Amino acid sequence: MNPYDRRLFAGVDIGGTTTQVVLCDDDLTVLDRAGTATPAAQGGPAMIRAALDTLAPLLERTPGRLVGCGVGAAGVVDSATGRILVASDSFTGWAGFGVTDAVQDALGVPAFLDNDVNAFLYGETSGGAVRGEPDVLGITLGTGVGGALWSGGELFTGPHGAAGEIGHIPGFGDLLCSCGGRGHLETLASGRSIGARYAERTGRRLTAREVAEAAGRGDEDALAVYRAAGAGIARAIVMTAGVVDITTVVVGGGVSHAWPLLNPVVLAALADEPPVSGHPVRLVRSGLGADAVPVGAAARARRELVASCPV
Repeated sequence: MNPYDRRLFAGVDIGGTTTQVVLCDDDLTVLDRAGTATPAAQGGPAMIRAALDTLAPLLERTPGRLVGCGVGAAGVVDSATGRILVASDSFTGWAGFGVTDAVQDALGVPAFLDNDVNAFLYGETSGGAVRGEPDVLGITLGTGVGGALWSGGELFTGPHGAAGEIGHIPGFGDLLCSCGGRGHLETLASGRSIGARYAERTGRRLTAREVAEAAGRGDEDALAVYRAAGAGIARAIVMTAGVVDITTVVVGGGVSHAWPLLNPVVLAALADEPPVSGHPVRLVRSGLGADAVPVGAAARARRELVASCPV
């Protein structure tokens, strides 16, 4: 095939801190990628403009024809209308914004919207650490904490698009969450919260990565913060397994870079308090890393377009 005739699928990950963009072929092989800072305080149009400005050079230098674009976006989304329903206080002018309309108008191709964690799970089940597995909980530990469910080999979003959102279920203390609630897992396990919990203990402001580095040097306060995060993650896994009987959990996001700290804590907590089924839950780290969300978004676009027009 002439490379200029091949179909291209764009995938966009709009996170609270960074925006990642990939360009994939029909096999979802990443042909090119780029990233930029997310202008989260400047509103929806600015955020979409930043993403498309990052995509433009990739399209210019990659032979082929763009046929679709998938977007994974932070917040609760309505995939049917392509709009953001609920966003955290990390964003300004994001709730209510019509993402797919803006992308379609700019690119002239069909666009599809998913919650970023749903897109992450699409990516990991399409070609990542849990490829082909039927029942999976996906957890992303980034600026916030997100969750998504894969059930019977399909993404399960629920009637309101919020299924699997274990980051915002109460029962993890009484700290104020970014969403306005209290005692959510996000107050313990997000990157922002890990830094905040360490500052409360020490008076020193560090990033989650810096807290992890301190823990690696034996800093007891840093270790305590990560132990609390790991214990919270384990409890969320047990709760989910008790409701929907998942067999596997895949964890991604920036905080998962501290896997050597989190993994043993989560596994130990799961051993102490196993799922009600009596069967162990397999815990794995993301296989696609930073590509998981944008590749998953591209996978969603490919799936929709192949279903509607298999060419």
